[in-house]
Amino acid sequence: MKLRFAPSPTGYLHVGNARVAVANWLVARRQGGRFVLRFDDTDTERSKPEFAAGIEEDLRWLGLDWDESFRQSDRLERYELAAEKLKKSGHLYPCLETEEELRFKREQRQKQGRPPVYDRAALKMTAEQLERALANGKKPHWRFKLATRTVEWQDGVLGRRQVKLPPISDPVLIRADGSFLYTFTSVVDDLETGVSHIIRGEDHVTNTGVQIDIMEALSGRVCVKHFAHLPLLTDADGGPLSKRLNSMGLRQLRRDGIEPAALVGYLAALGSSADPVAAPAAELVRDFDLGRISKSTARFDPAQLLALNRRYLHGLDFETVRDRLPEGADQAFWDAIRGNLDLLAEARDWWEVAQGQIEVPAQPDEAELLQAALAEIPAEPWTPETWSAWTRAIGAATGRKGKALFLPLRKALTGEEHGPELKTFLPVIGRPRAEARLRASLGA
Repeated sequence: MKLRFAPSPTGYLHVGNARVAVANWLVARRQGGRFVLRFDDTDTERSKPEFAAGIEEDLRWLGLDWDESFRQSDRLERYELAAEKLKKSGHLYPCLETEEELRFKREQRQKQGRPPVYDRAALKMTAEQLERALANGKKPHWRFKLATRTVEWQDGVLGRRQVKLPPISDPVLIRADGSFLYTFTSVVDDLETGVSHIIRGEDHVTNTGVQIDIMEALSGRVCVKHFAHLPLLTDADGGPLSKRLNSMGLRQLRRDGIEPAALVGYLAALGSSADPVAAPAAELVRDFDLGRISKSTARFDPAQLLALNRRYLHGLDFETVRDRLPEGADQAFWDAIRGNLDLLAEARDWWEVAQGQIEVPAQPDEAELLQAALAEIPAEPWTPETWSAWTRAIGAATGRKGKALFLPLRKALTGEEHGPELKTFLPVIGRPRAEARLRASLGA
């Protein structure tokens, strides 16, 4: 078994193509197969080395590795040989129409109520006409002559699928400048590198029908035995995710503080009947099942991802995160704040609250309560039992209880109305800071 992920290095990864990468990797690893990273970089104008490097970095961040890697730009000779084979067999034919002429033809067919399919006028050219045109400096583009049949396959996600080829225009495989298009290079690569399973987005269903036809023309058989097309993602409201890809890029999610285990777990379960589990990619292999994925579109909901990220953080032990916490943060600090985090980056804010010089709100209306708090402030050392003993003493002195007791104290001690339980957070703040902040809130 061999699967491949084939991004185009014309940009960075977003959740849509990351989901495809995750699915291919999990299937390959579960079945003991090989996973290939192929860069489809024949678009020389838009493909950039920094995008390729960024894609590799993002895949590693997700916990995905690969057994082989190559770039299509290094295989141009193989595409030339395959193209010559198709030319000799009559499957690949030259066309001389300009883009303007093709556009006019499409418009005319639409006006006549006919599908805007290429009319194969180029096949009517004689050898002499072609030779004359080439001598006059014309450069042809090359189209593949599709068979007059219906291509069928059993899709690993969508079930029985078929693509009727006659209503489809013969695809251009080679541009007039001699560069190759993805429809062609992908088939050549899949044939020559032994890819056995292709998992990709549902938007490639028609493309699969065309590529199977090209594959058979090149090799006489369909070498890729299994195809699976993942339904496209929508946003949380059911709209096209493509409108929000910038915000759904992996680089942005990383900057926002999403944990890779949360994202890979969410992507692995997206659109399936399985509940998402935040875990390193390697731990998801055993339970991943492509057959669980629904034929319906799946909604990528950032709120659900954040909730999964939150649950994952809450379960991490100190040793796992200590290298990513602020310098000086210890076990007591992590135990105090982890249940209050959505993102690990928020730990830095709570470290500043615990150990920094923060501004607390003045509360002149709470003078009686704050004075009682200063009068009853316990001696060190402070433990998790200190908070309850202290607040009982303050309550007894002032008659306060509930929110009227706890909220002014929290605001004075942390500058916030919400946050970690003060039972565990107060010892991290310590008596000197707590006393100074009470005085500052009092205005003393």
